Amino acid sequence: MKHATSRAGSVSGSSNSDSTNAAESPNASDSLNTKELRRVLASSTIGSIIEYYDFILYATAASLIFDKVFFANLPPAVALFASFGTLAVGYIARPLGGLVFGHFGDRVSRKRMLVVSMLMMGFSTVAIGFLPTQSAIGLAAPILLVILRVIQGLSVGGEWGGATLMALEHAPLKKRGFAAAFANSGGPAGGLVATFVVSAVSALTGKAFLDWGWRIPFVVSAALILVGLVIRLRVAESPVFQTLDAKAVELHRKRSLPAAEVFRKHWRPLVLTLIGSLGFYTCQGFLTSWGVSVAADEGVSREGILNVKGIAAVVTIIFCFAAARLSDRIGRRAVLTIGGVLGVLWVYPALALLQNGTLWGFTVAVVVGNGAIQGILAGPIGAYISEQFPAHVRYTGASLSYQTASTLGAGLTPMLATALVMVSGGSFVLVGVAWAVILAAGVVAVRLSREGTRLGPEADAMPGTAQDERALAG
Repeated sequence: MKHATSRAGSVSGSSNSDSTNAAESPNASDSLNTKELRRVLASSTIGSIIEYYDFILYATAASLIFDKVFFANLPPAVALFASFGTLAVGYIARPLGGLVFGHFGDRVSRKRMLVVSMLMMGFSTVAIGFLPTQSAIGLAAPILLVILRVIQGLSVGGEWGGATLMALEHAPLKKRGFAAAFANSGGPAGGLVATFVVSAVSALTGKAFLDWGWRIPFVVSAALILVGLVIRLRVAESPVFQTLDAKAVELHRKRSLPAAEVFRKHWRPLVLTLIGSLGFYTCQGFLTSWGVSVAADEGVSREGILNVKGIAAVVTIIFCFAAARLSDRIGRRAVLTIGGVLGVLWVYPALALLQNGTLWGFTVAVVVGNGAIQGILAGPIGAYISEQFPAHVRYTGASLSYQTASTLGAGLTPMLATALVMVSGGSFVLVGVAWAVILAAGVVAVRLSREGTRLGPEADAMPGTAQDERALAG
């Protein structure tokens, strides 16, 4: 009854929400062009670029290198499947990373968790660069590879939520979508850097690339991590978190476990945002991991594939920011629906283009699917997910949702696609069905979600307070 009253109060007070939201916003100015916000957005972007450089570098290596280096004693198809299996392990670890980092990010500090995640990523990536091959140390090589990949997964599982919230919670109310996109653009930008580094090293080392050249991009990560840490340490803590922390001290309250509260009180937005995020990640998994191996098997050159992936990443970034800005005007749900519908329509043309064995076919498939369509889905996704959860459990809820979607959408789809092709005798029909169904389900989930642009920042929300009850009532 209390909840119903709260909801009624929220509805009856909705006409005043626009005037109160501005006062509640952590940044009273409507501009992102302030010294502090520029620093925050730069930290979110550059930090995410570095972390995703490391993470996506592994995906590129799993598609082109690791099956030959760490699984050379297996038949080619089985070796590729095993290589994609190690890729999937990192994605499986991401929800656990989101859970752990989300817990401490909601209770201890958003900023500190971002520093820890970067250190973990740097260690694991450089260690992969020095890892002996299967021919040198036998079974220990793939086992160590999997362990290091798990550390990568835990790290990036905590990175996205923290970077997104630091940008979103510092930003003015009417520009949260655009601000959150700075963190989300780190994925394609990191992929762009990783792709061009691998392509350049491949061209420079030639035949030695499979022997030792592939290690260089992993070792280079050490310098990038140092740059990222310097930038990240200079950023102020999220004002929303600072308010929550001060309120907890003032009221002498011990906060509940964030994960327990998310599963108990916010399971509906958790499920909806998870499904709504799958379309974004399936485009990545089907096109830039599995699709790369298909194009390579059809005779497309390795250098050509890598260059096209880089071009597609640029297109993704452009569409990401454009879609995020549009979502601040017409709503997150509208933009995500457009992206999902376009994705469904592009499934079978993309599969046909991947199979034609030409560089131009691969280019069109990836630039449209991974560049434009995934960019449209990527733009609003950070704000869409984050706005569905109240501030005191936002890091945990958003991270669990997004990282679980990454596991299912990007981590497992290369293996799923490979298995579906094997059981269907080489046909791509079942792959197309699976891809289209996932995208369609995402559209339905988005339409069932609340519109985030109409939700306040909930800077002062704490369990048991009147404002928190209004936030939970939606």
